[in-house]
Formats: sequence, structure tokens, C-alpha cells
Amino acid sequence: MLTFLGAYDYNHPVMQRNNIFAEGEYYHVLGRGNYKQKIFLNNDDHIRFIFLILFLQLPKIYSDIGDQVYGYKKHGQFRTKYTKKDLKDRYVELVSFCLMPNHYHLIVKESKEGGISRYMQRILNSFTKYHNIKHEKIGHLFQGPFKAVRMEDNEQLLHLSAYVHLNPRELSRWKGRELQYLWSSYQDFCSNNRWGELLRPNIIVEQFGSVNDYRDFVEESGVKEFKE
Repeated sequence: MLTFLGAYDYNHPVMQRNNIFAEGEYYHVLGRGNYKQKIFLNNDDHIRFIFLILFLQLPKIYSDIGDQVYGYKKHGQFRTKYTKKDLKDRYVELVSFCLMPNHYHLIVKESKEGGISRYMQRILNSFTKYHNIKHEKIGHLFQGPFKAVRMEDNEQLLHLSAYVHLNPRELSRWKGRELQYLWSSYQDFCSNNRWGELLRPNIIVEQFGSVNDYRDFVEESGVKEFKE
């Protein structure tokens, strides 16, 4: 497991029930599979969840998600269009993410009142319905509601981004190759942002002089140990 050196335990954030999120504040959002079961069973699952965390920031309804997943597999990008007004009306701003086999991490900014709650409700309802049909399952996919905690200061936000991006280190196949892990925003911080205005890493990356500086920060951050 990854162990973080700091006052806040990112593996066990405070559960927020009926919490009023504050506009303009940044939050660590985490969810895990029920009984720690795998959430993402194949590439289609990963791609669909990424579509949801990107596009459900916007107050739009999408009826062609399956086609979008197919298009991404064929062309390497989603073809869904959005406008400046869509971006202005977004529920949240997605800063970073990492999808692991049985859990996910997001860093999001509350853009409007009730935004995070509405955003996560849409994501989890949509993905659970898809997952149960696709994989012929019933019941709860996730272990209760999502968890979230507000970032208290800039230092905590920076170290959280490093923690999120180093999560693939838990997987022996990806230890030392976290930058190549497809289901994370790490590569978007260190090279071309694949998602345009739908991923907003600026609050973090602009605090570093170069891509290499951020990468060095991540690699030298408070992740203390790795255990198989």
C-alpha cells in the first residue's frame, strides 16, 4: 500500500454526509468498490468512467456514451462537443484523477452550489447501471456514498496531486512507470493535456517552473513505502 507522510490520511478521508460544499474550494473525492470488489474490469469500463468524470461536469444529458467509448477506442479521443456556455455552467472543475482496479481518486473544485453532490450522483448512478447490465450483476457496485474532504491549504493540495498520481505504484506492473498509466491525469500534467478544458490542472502545474520540476516533486513527495 502507499503510505503518505503528512497529517491527512488520504486512504481514509472523512465521510461527508449531507455536507454543504463550499464554492471555489478544492476537494479530494474517493470511492471504492463494494466489499473492495473491482470496479473496472476492462478498458471499456475505464474509458466510460473517464467520459463520465469529464463530461458530467457539464449540465448536459448524453445518450450516446457507448458510441463515445467506441469512438475513443478507434480514434483516441471523444468526439462530443461542448460550448463556452457549457463550461461556464459546469458543476465542478476536474483537476486530476486516477482510476485503480477497485477505487478511484478525483480532485475537484466546487464551481456552483451543490455541484459536487450533483456531479457525483450522476457519475455513480450512470456507471452502476451500465456496469450491472454489462457484467450481468445486481446490487451495489460502490461501498456506500463517495467520500470527500476539503483541502485546507495549497501545500495539502499539491501533495494530494502527487499522492493521486503515484497510486499506480500499488500495482507491481506499473511501479516506476506511473507516468505511462493511461487511467490517470499524471501524463496530462507532464505533457499534452488530452482533455482540453475538461481537465483543469493549472492550479497545480503553474506553481512549477517546468514539467520536470513537477515530475521531480511527485517522485520525491511523501509517499514513504510500497508493499506488495
